[in-house]
Amino acid sequence: MSSPHKSVAIPEAAPDEDMGPTSLNPPGWPRPKGYANGMAAQGKLVLTGGVVGWDQMGKFPDGFVAQAGRCFLNIRAILAAGGAEPRHLVRLTWYVTDIEAYLAYPRELGEAYRTAFGRHFPAMAVVEVKRLVERAALLEVEATAVVPA
Repeated sequence: MSSPHKSVAIPEAAPDEDMGPTSLNPPGWPRPKGYANGMAAQGKLVLTGGVVGWDQMGKFPDGFVAQAGRCFLNIRAILAAGGAEPRHLVRLTWYVTDIEAYLAYPRELGEAYRTAFGRHFPAMAVVEVKRLVERAALLEVEATAVVPA
């Protein structure tokens, strides 16, 4: 799990470059909205543990969208510490305690996502779990990024 940390300067989301990850979509499949079916990349792996939506003091905001937004910013900070940017993300695995909370506010959740990661959508999975280690956490997200060599 991530732990509270001091503020890290987070660069703005940059557009994809030729050397970055490539979205995979089999011929004839519809283009997914807000995620990728798969990703291909080469380079240095940057992995997070399960990142939750707490602040530097270990406090959680109220509500799923607020925690998700904080979680995304925490992931950006960890990526930056590893020399990665949101455009290097190839996979996000979400663990949520209430799938209905995840589905309830798609527009607001999408806005929180784009604020942190821009319009880069890696492969994603969302899994509902009974609870998380941090009792106040409503979600936990693992991220995988690949920084081109």
